[in-house]
Formats: sequence, structure tokens, C-alpha cells
Amino acid sequence: MRWPLLLVPFAALAATATAAPAPGRYDAQLCVATQPAAAPSCGAALVELRGGGRIEVRVADIVYRLALRSSQLDATTLHGRMQIDAFSAAYAWQGKVLRFSDADKHVRYEVRLTRRR
Repeated sequence: MRWPLLLVPFAALAATATAAPAPGRYDAQLCVATQPAAAPSCGAALVELRGGGRIEVRVADIVYRLALRSSQLDATTLHGRMQIDAFSAAYAWQGKVLRFSDADKHVRYEVRLTRRR
């Protein structure tokens, strides 16, 4: 499992970061750790990579809308039409894995693309 790489500063990850995968719909795993040293919990997700750095990650009725900029992303979490969270964070792509953290809440995220639909 490569999750401990999230503990590496994002500046170090950026040096080895790769470009985002091709736009499209993907089966994926969303992994979330809610404590700094905790192991992540992972579950199935559907991901749509859109043009312009926009990504939608869907887990049941929760949607994470991500807008990737050159060095950070803006994340909005929705339950139906209701916004339940928003934050900005540094991010890094490594192959088909997107990593980012909500530093204020000490929550780490990893989106692992598995299969293109």
C-alpha cells in the first residue's frame, strides 16, 4: 500500500508527480484517513475526469467536486444539492493516483483510478 507517501511533503511529491490521466469516467477507490497517523478507510467510487482540471468523485450520494489549478485544488463536498464542506489544498498525481489533504481538519485523501469505463 502506498498510502504512507502522503506523509511526504507535497513539495517532494511534486518533484515526482505525473500528469493527470486522460479525461473520461473511471472506476476508483476513494481512501480517507481522519487522524494524522491513522490508516485510511477505502471504498468504491466513480470518478469523472473532465477538461479544464475538473474532477467529480462520487461515493453513493456524496460528491466531491475538485477543481485543479497549477499547484492546488479547490474541493467542494456535496450531499445532494447541499454543500457540506469546502477547502483548498496542495495535490499531486502519481500515475493514476491523486493525493491531497485538508490540513485544517487533518484529513488525507487518495483517489485511486482502477479502470476506465
